Amino acid sequence: MTAVHGDPILTSEEGPIRTTEFESIARAVDRETEGVQVELIGGRLGVKRVPDGDHGRILNWLLLLLMPLNPGLFLHVIGQGLAVGSYRKGRARPDGILAPPDAFAGAGEWASPDAVVMTVEVTSHDSDTNHRDRVEKPIAYARAGIPIYLLIDREAGKVVVHSQPDEDGYQDLHSYAFGRAVSLPEPVGVTFDTESLKDMGD
Repeated sequence: MTAVHGDPILTSEEGPIRTTEFESIARAVDRETEGVQVELIGGRLGVKRVPDGDHGRILNWLLLLLMPLNPGLFLHVIGQGLAVGSYRKGRARPDGILAPPDAFAGAGEWASPDAVVMTVEVTSHDSDTNHRDRVEKPIAYARAGIPIYLLIDREAGKVVVHSQPDEDGYQDLHSYAFGRAVSLPEPVGVTFDTESLKDMGD
């Protein structure tokens, strides 16, 4: 199995790919392929490239920003996998997961999202980012009951806050241009400035 340029490598409707089969594929990719990670979102097997330096810089900025604002939560940026989607058949690796500091203690590679209050994705410069980050993941995260999905969209120069999840996706979306203050609803309940993203968004 070969992943090329971050494009999806296989698609399926509901299966033929079962989650157990996907997990075997994911282990093989982790073992044999450098520079990519695989995910199963909405029945579609896709890959995302290992992030560039600015991508990591944005996540570090957000981690340091959120820590003093809500000390009971921590932004995990270690590549923890989550079981997402309807019946939790999907497998995703969010760029960041806001959850209690010990939320994944003892968890396996694909943890339950029950303790997760927010997932974070930072768009990448690959051909699949539009479908993956803007279409598929909001639905998968909402169906898993994750209260907030935060998309930092570098190409569009904006931050999009998705909240009020249900089976159809997130019902409340607010978009903020880089430089504006962003408000995250409860259970996070903080407001922060995004002026710094103007220098990190390209």
